[in-house]
Amino acid sequence: MITSVKEILTKAKEGGYAVGAFNTVNLETTRAIVEAAQEMRSPVIIQVTEKTMEYSGGRLIYNLVKNDAEFYAPEIPVGIHLDHGHSLEIIQRAVAIGFTSVMYDGSRKSFADNMEITKKVVEFCHEKGVDVQGELGNVPYLGEAQMGDIDWDKYMTDPTRAKTFVEETGIDALAVAIGNAHGFLKERAQPDFERMALINKNCALPFVLHGASDWENGRVVDAIKNGVSCFNVDTAIRIAFVNNLINSVGSQGELGFDLRKLLGGARDAVKETVKAKIKIFGSVGKACAEEKVCDIA
Repeated sequence: MITSVKEILTKAKEGGYAVGAFNTVNLETTRAIVEAAQEMRSPVIIQVTEKTMEYSGGRLIYNLVKNDAEFYAPEIPVGIHLDHGHSLEIIQRAVAIGFTSVMYDGSRKSFADNMEITKKVVEFCHEKGVDVQGELGNVPYLGEAQMGDIDWDKYMTDPTRAKTFVEETGIDALAVAIGNAHGFLKERAQPDFERMALINKNCALPFVLHGASDWENGRVVDAIKNGVSCFNVDTAIRIAFVNNLINSVGSQGELGFDLRKLLGGARDAVKETVKAKIKIFGSVGKACAEEKVCDIA
């Protein structure tokens, strides 16, 4: 069932676990995420980016996710979210399509400009019942920063500014930077959990960690203890999909011309990746917590 992302994140924060926000680009990744959440009885967030909206068509990809969740997993809370919206215009477009949760990413702007535009986004979205995630600090990509010694203090979220940012903008969730990085950029040797603890002390709302494809076990537990309620996963999905597809094309001979078999295998690889992440994040069985009965095979 389509569920408010704010509700999913709030329950996670109160329950001491986290949920995965998994990026989709097509039918196969969408089906994989929904099936994994259903098998694990886990709430889940499925998100798309601006580039995915351009690639597949915003209305098409939104309704693909919505229909999949409603028809095939009506018992599982599924949030649909716009990831990394970089302007008020793209936010407005997403809301017109039907998105009930959006991220405005003003992290590359000055603090004042980021806060000013985020305020406008929140005012627009809250009037329409849409949740807003803001970002303070900067989670770098390879290309923005180079491998090697990085001055992480330039990128990480300032706890004092975070308090002001949250109070002034009225956002529903905050994306934080504590040494995490997007894609294949090498992260800080140790996440700055002391900084995260201060942010958590200053701000009473759910936190989102981007670039979390390789976050596992110990680091995840420490992040959740310090208020992180959501981990964004994209790169791990791409790797699972592409690696399986390459192996299948090279090994199936004539069967390599059957797209259903090729893409079906890639879908299954993504599903296993998502299931593994759900276990790490601690959200197994949380979709049926209220009934207190979960039959997980």
